[in-house]
Amino acid sequence: MKIAILSCFYPYRGGISQFNAELLCELGKDNEVKAFNFKRQYPELLFPGKTQYVTADDQAKAVQSTAVLDTVNPLTFYSTCKAILAWEPELVIVRYWMSWFAPSLGSITRALKRKGITVISILDNVIPHESHFFDKALNLYFLSGSSASVTLCDAVAKDLLTLRPDMKYTVIPHPLYSHFGAKLPRAEALTRLGLDPGKRTLLFFGLIREYKGLDLLLEAFGMLDPTEYQLIIAGEPYGSFDRYQALIDTLSPEHKVHCRLSYIKDSEVAQYFSGSDLCVLPYRSATQSGVSAISFHFELPMLSLIHI
Repeated sequence: MKIAILSCFYPYRGGISQFNAELLCELGKDNEVKAFNFKRQYPELLFPGKTQYVTADDQAKAVQSTAVLDTVNPLTFYSTCKAILAWEPELVIVRYWMSWFAPSLGSITRALKRKGITVISILDNVIPHESHFFDKALNLYFLSGSSASVTLCDAVAKDLLTLRPDMKYTVIPHPLYSHFGAKLPRAEALTRLGLDPGKRTLLFFGLIREYKGLDLLLEAFGMLDPTEYQLIIAGEPYGSFDRYQALIDTLSPEHKVHCRLSYIKDSEVAQYFSGSDLCVLPYRSATQSGVSAISFHFELPMLSLIHI
């Protein structure tokens, strides 16, 4: 089967790009698959992190793709659709995780569907963690271009059916992220990180956003015995870190909080998960989690908090 995948791929960084690379490789074992990539994913002015792209020493998995879509240039909506149709796929897979992509991806998928192409959308989220008044309308616009959908957990499937009860769908749980290599000995990993191997190590990993509840973790960490525990915060803040730093400053000097406030390169992920004793996910809202997929791979126990 000829399968086109329209989403972000290398040189874009992050979990979704990594997921897409693995999907491309797996489907390519038994099918003819082609990746259609973004020319521009977000305008730099609107991107909250330092960069959207992998760096030279990131060691991210490079895959071949055709960069065609600029999400802020409607002319590329047409040219992207034309490029996909020219390749004559039997199936098009589109990844969707926030309403920013609804105008561009929705325009393309609706046009493909009118041409008789089967379009499958992989939905990371339908109702976003940080919602806006326009999300529902944009999500409905995007979903109208899908022949069927795949959600990565039951919660997203439930959200999907609130908007499109007639949508054909299936739930396929988020796969493990196994491309970060083998688990390291704990002492070796902590030595690389420059941390005390004599303390139990708690890990908060990934992009730092308000809904992920880092403030809750810091408040709870202050109640633990500082002679027994240390905390790693490893990830890039999306927005100001000031409120979290203020909480850290209220802790006693004995409470060791080790901040690595930058995007964690693929080559460094193993040492964080191998050196930790517990991964903490204190999210205020959550669907599936790429961080949990990494934790499962490294056989690291997790603590997830549910807020009612």
